[in-house]
Amino acid sequence: MYDIIKHRRWYYIFSTFVIVPGLLIMLYSMITIGTPFRLAIDFTGGSLWELRFQEPIPPGEMVSFFQSQGIRDVNVHTIGDEYTLVIRTKPLDPAEKQQLLEAMAQAFGHEPEELQFRAVGPTVGKEVTRTAFIAVFMASLVILGFIIWAFRQVDHPVRYGVAAIIAMVHDVLVASAFFSLMGFIAGWEVDALFLTALLTVIGFSVQDTIVVFDRIRENSRRRKGEPFDIIANRSLLETMQRSIATQINAMFVMIALLLFGGVTIRQFIATMFIGMLSGTYSSIFIATPLLVSWHNREGIFGWFGGRKKTKIKKVSA
Repeated sequence: MYDIIKHRRWYYIFSTFVIVPGLLIMLYSMITIGTPFRLAIDFTGGSLWELRFQEPIPPGEMVSFFQSQGIRDVNVHTIGDEYTLVIRTKPLDPAEKQQLLEAMAQAFGHEPEELQFRAVGPTVGKEVTRTAFIAVFMASLVILGFIIWAFRQVDHPVRYGVAAIIAMVHDVLVASAFFSLMGFIAGWEVDALFLTALLTVIGFSVQDTIVVFDRIRENSRRRKGEPFDIIANRSLLETMQRSIATQINAMFVMIALLLFGGVTIRQFIATMFIGMLSGTYSSIFIATPLLVSWHNREGIFGWFGGRKKTKIKKVSA
C-alpha cells in the first residue's frame, strides 16, 4: 500500500510556496494602490457608453478592441438586439471618447451611433463586499458545526471540522494568489465575477474533503486497533479515484470554456479552475494529512493535544 501520508510535510511546504508569493503581491498592491487587488469598474465606477452599430459586433470583439487601445477595465454586453452594445469602462474624458470613436470607425468600417454616455457608480460597493465576507464566515461556522455533528461518533470530531475549514481557506488563498499574480503580470482586475468564483470554490472545496473523512470514519470502525496514520492513508487510496474523476469532469468543461468561451468570462473561469484544482489537491494532500499531524501532535498541533506519534508499518491492502 503506497504511503501518501508520510510525505505530508512536503505538501505543506509546496502549498506555502504557492500561497506566500500571492500574499506578498497582495501586500505590495496594498502598499502601492491601497487594495490587495486591482479593482474593476464594478468596484470603482466609471463611464456607461451605449453605442449602436450598423452590423452585429460580438461583445468579445469589442473587449479586444478596447484592450488594443490600452483599456483593460471594460465590460461589454448587448441590449435589445445584436446591434446595440452597452460598454462599462473607466471614466473617459471627451478627448478620449472621440479618439475611441475614430478608432472604432477604422476597426469596424463605420462610426457607431452614440445613444447615451454618462458617469456611473460602482455596482459592487463596500457594503456588498462586507456582506459577502460575513456570509463566508457564517457558512464556515455552519460547515464546522455540521461536520462536528456528523462525525460525533468518532474521536475528536472538532478536528475534522477544523481541518475541512483550513482546507477551504487554503483553496481560497490559492485562487486569490493566482488572481493577484495575474493582476501583476497581465493587469487582471477584480470584478463581481471574482466574488462569484470564490464562492463557487468554497462550495466545491468541502465536498471532496467530506468524502475522504467519511471513509476514515468507516474504516475507523472496521479496523479498530490499526494506527490512525494507516487508516487515513487507506481511506485516501480508496477515495482518490472517485475524487479525481469527479473533478476532472468539471475541469474538462472549464478548459473548453477557457478555450472557446470568449474573453468576457475568461478570468472568471480561470479563477474557478485554479480553485477547483486546489480543492482536489487539498482534499488529498492537506485536509487528511492535517488530521494525522494533529493526531500525532506535530508542530503547532501539539498545543491542542493528541496521541503520541506512531510509526507506520507496511501492511497489505
